[in-house]
Amino acid sequence: MDIHQSEALAKGLLSGELSIEQFVGRITAPPTESLAQAQLDLDRIDRCGTAEVVFGEGKTIEALQSIATALQNRGQGVLITRISPEQAHPLVKEFPDADYQSVSRTLRIGATSENVTPPWSTLGRVCIVSAGTCDLPVAEEARVTAAWIGVTVETVYDVGVAGPQRLTENLDTLRRADAVVVVAGMEAALASVVGGHLACPIIAVPTSVGYGAHFGGIAALLSVLNSCAASVSTVNIDAGFKGGYIAGLIAKQMAQLRYQNDKAGSTGNAQ
Repeated sequence: MDIHQSEALAKGLLSGELSIEQFVGRITAPPTESLAQAQLDLDRIDRCGTAEVVFGEGKTIEALQSIATALQNRGQGVLITRISPEQAHPLVKEFPDADYQSVSRTLRIGATSENVTPPWSTLGRVCIVSAGTCDLPVAEEARVTAAWIGVTVETVYDVGVAGPQRLTENLDTLRRADAVVVVAGMEAALASVVGGHLACPIIAVPTSVGYGAHFGGIAALLSVLNSCAASVSTVNIDAGFKGGYIAGLIAKQMAQLRYQNDKAGSTGNAQ
């Protein structure tokens, strides 16, 4: 458990938000929990900064309910990706604060980790860019995931290379970001174009959108893997979650660095 998590738990105890039993339970909790259909990694938030994210596809409603309940009982928020309406609706009924997004196919309950999210996280900035409206489900998955990390997320949608003026009109928004996720199908040229305009890391997410010769997104994947823009890195086809997660981590680390520098500067000025 890092210093921010320890401080947050201590503040929760002092403010009365956590009982002594809850505080002791969080501090001494075992790192895993065995469920009927899953082995939960409850220590991941301490190791990696975020709670375990659940891939919903193929899981039963009962499994998703038990996983969500266990994470909530440990004070950890829930993010389920690739979840269908049939899976989501029973969870929405059981958890009143659940937020189901049908376009992104995600369901979120609570914050990344209640009582332990660093206050400076929102200083991190991510921008999600999509080439076309058909790329929206993957772009929205990236948006929800980056927001789950705890950073501020902006979106610039439907700015593909067929209308290049649409991108240039939004460059000020993109330049505010610590990391940019570019979601594009067809030949996925947008990632390289964005990379030629910005100084921050670009995470390209090729999508399976396209006509016959796009080979289910392989054409877009090969295109971004061969990007001539040095700042472009690539994740798998339709992997909005992975793109949003990586961008969120980058932005969160940049936010922490700015916070520490500002704090050090304030201390120096006071002296």
